[in-house]
Amino acid sequence: MCFFIFANNFFNCFSFYLFVGYLPLKIKIMDTVKFFELAAYTVPALVTGAVSYYFFNLHIKNEDSRRRFLLRKDIQKDTLPLRLQAYERMALFLERIDPSKLLIRVVPQSSDKHEYEALLVYHIETEFEHNITQQIYISDKCWSIINTAKNTLIQTIRKANMSDKIDTADKLREVILTDLLDKQSPSSVALAFLKNEVSEILE
Repeated sequence: MCFFIFANNFFNCFSFYLFVGYLPLKIKIMDTVKFFELAAYTVPALVTGAVSYYFFNLHIKNEDSRRRFLLRKDIQKDTLPLRLQAYERMALFLERIDPSKLLIRVVPQSSDKHEYEALLVYHIETEFEHNITQQIYISDKCWSIINTAKNTLIQTIRKANMSDKIDTADKLREVILTDLLDKQSPSSVALAFLKNEVSEILE
């Protein structure tokens, strides 16, 4: 009888410990199942959200690019007359400082060659300063070429005046014109570039 009671108690204790040992395993299995169930709902949602964000962001960028294009188009339409006017004014400037025209328009006021050099440089610089705001509407490259043409012409005049063979204003005038007969003047080179750039704008 005692053996039976002992065996029964032992079996109950063993069953209890077995249950207690099995319980964490069962909980772990249930947690794993819940994790995979949660992942099954979460992962597609995350993927869908990421794809939606990508396409939304792409749409925003496309709309922004389209607005910028339309705005730029409107601005170009409004500024085209101003740009063309600026190119016209700089073409006139290059024509006016061309030595063949400048030396005819600006005549010596005395026989002093240095005074005539200063007078020619003054006219060139004054014409340039009068049109300096046109650089807003002209490309940087074109403006640089125009500026270079102006400076080259001034250097040509000053270099010619440094010669000991030139002793009068009329002689300086003659040497400058003769020197430029054999080659293209800087203003002519700049004017050719300007015309080419305008033709590209109007295409």
